[in-house]
Amino acid sequence: MIADPQLNPAAVELGTFFQQPPDTVWRALTEPDLLARWLLRPSGFAAVVGTNFRFTTPDSPADEIACEVLAVEPCTQLTYSWVYSRAEHPAEWIVEWTIRAQGRGTRLLLTQTGFDISDRRQKMVRNAVERSWKRRVLPKLGAVVHR
Repeated sequence: MIADPQLNPAAVELGTFFQQPPDTVWRALTEPDLLARWLLRPSGFAAVVGTNFRFTTPDSPADEIACEVLAVEPCTQLTYSWVYSRAEHPAEWIVEWTIRAQGRGTRLLLTQTGFDISDRRQKMVRNAVERSWKRRVLPKLGAVVHR
């Protein structure tokens, strides 16, 4: 994973490389059973613009994240909203996955926006979210992609 300090400080922007081809990475991002292995269990998900779906958090099944697919370019881009209204500090973000073939593998860029870093609490949330993606979520995605 690569964190570039030149990127937008109000966004989480992380890149990683997989030795697998883009279609393998795409499946890990869009197949519900694979998504559940590394991120959260989706309900009603389809990689189709306008699809409303939910992620259920494992610690509290009643605690859900409402999402809508905003953009899809198969094996290239997937963008969805992420609304976590039941959090202690409600959050509304946009999560974008950009996939690029690189050599025999795939470069994946995650961009998460919607943080107001002029607000101290939002800046802390942004930093915690970045750590979570780096340390927990993206390594799990890597394990799924490598299978």
